[in-house]
Amino acid sequence: MTSLIRFTPSHEMRRMQREFDRLFDNFFPVHSSNGNGESAVWAPRTDLSETEDAYLIYLDLPGLTKEDVEISFHDGTLSISGERQQEETEEDRTFVRRERSYGRFYRAFTLPKTADTEGIEATFSDGVLNIRVAKIEEAKPRRIDIN
Repeated sequence: MTSLIRFTPSHEMRRMQREFDRLFDNFFPVHSSNGNGESAVWAPRTDLSETEDAYLIYLDLPGLTKEDVEISFHDGTLSISGERQQEETEEDRTFVRRERSYGRFYRAFTLPKTADTEGIEATFSDGVLNIRVAKIEEAKPRRIDIN
C-alpha cells in the first residue's frame, strides 16, 4: 500500500522562514539604538494585548530585577531598556553551548492616541515586566441606545 504525502507550500515556507530566523539570530544578534547613541544587543520576548480598558505589555526579563530596568515615555513612545550582566565564568569551565543573551536591551512601542499616558503602570514579578497603559474614557467602547 502506498501512502500519499501532501505537500503544502505555505507550511514549508513557514518552516524555512523559522530556520532562517534561527540561523540569523545566532550569527547576527539584535542591534538597535535607544536614541541616545547606546546600542542594544538583544531584545526581550514581548507579548502585547488589548482589553476594553487598557493596552498590556509583557516582557520576559529572567534574571533581572526591577532596578535593572528603566521605563520612559516621550513623544508618544514608551521605551524600556536595561542591561543583563554576564555571569563571571570560572577559568576551568568551558561552555559547550551558550544561548542566553547578555548586555544592553532596548524595546520601544508607539502608543496609540487612545492611550492615557498619565495612566501608565508597571509591575515586575518572577522575571516578567507587566506594563498597563489605560485607555482614555472617550476611546472605551460604549453602547448606544436607540430611541
